[in-house]
Amino acid sequence: MSPILGSKGSLSASAYGFTSSTSALGSYDSISTATVTSGGTASITFSSIPSTYTHLQLRGILQGANTGSTDDTWKITFNSDTATNYSYHEIYGQGTAANTLAGSTVAAVNSYGVPSSGFTSIFAGTIIDVLDYVNTNKYKTLRGLTGYNSNATTDSINFVSGNWRNTAAITSITISPISGSWAQYSQIALYGIK
Repeated sequence: MSPILGSKGSLSASAYGFTSSTSALGSYDSISTATVTSGGTASITFSSIPSTYTHLQLRGILQGANTGSTDDTWKITFNSDTATNYSYHEIYGQGTAANTLAGSTVAAVNSYGVPSSGFTSIFAGTIIDVLDYVNTNKYKTLRGLTGYNSNATTDSINFVSGNWRNTAAITSITISPISGSWAQYSQIALYGIK
């Protein structure tokens, strides 16, 4: 029998120096998943987030329910806080043009790059990292990447960084479109990063 493969062909962690009490670095645990049903929803909130991870990650496929073929925007808030203590910087591209946006005293971190329901069956891929979410010695920072391609001039790719100027541990996250609602079949999953 191979020292690396067990009797059933599985990898042996002990061959690589891991013991049963050692966890692999960079592990992701699924915390919760939300899928939008018929009729849409104005926002998705993950609450009672456990404090046992180092970072959080949201992964989603999103479409806004606004009519027409336009670029929509997501916004994110923490702990139900909608005061103007968020900031963000964004760079985005549509076709051959690159643009930037920023907000310094706003009520959420915003990012373009979500198609409206006028783009039938087209959803944006979105990944948002929330860093050091339980550290009470610093403001909370996030980075996000969103984009879609519909073979049209409004196709978009967006990178945003932002912060929540609050030292409280994050226990809930709300993500919603800037206006309207999420379209049916939009989905967001929350992961904890060890």
